[in-house]
Amino acid sequence: MKHELCKVADIPAEGSVLVPFFGRELHVYGSGERIRAAANVCLHFGGPLDCRDGRLVCPWHNAAFDMATGDRVEGPAPKGSRLIFLSTRVEGDALYYVWGE
Repeated sequence: MKHELCKVADIPAEGSVLVPFFGRELHVYGSGERIRAAANVCLHFGGPLDCRDGRLVCPWHNAAFDMATGDRVEGPAPKGSRLIFLSTRVEGDALYYVWGE
């Protein structure tokens, strides 16, 4: 099964684009040769995340996560916590969330 998230052309060369996802939001961005889709939720207190200098940072308490690895790099989120990434695949000109395959 699959669900289209966005067109590949809509993903910026730098930073991220927010896309809707079943009543929530995802940050979609390029990371090296990969395209990543991460839930727009801080693992500390559930706040939204802002894209800043290669990190997704919570404006509420400054928890920061590395966009390439998803690892927490500073702030009050639990040590060892990671961004929540979705399984995706590019087909044609679009990025899809895929599951059950």
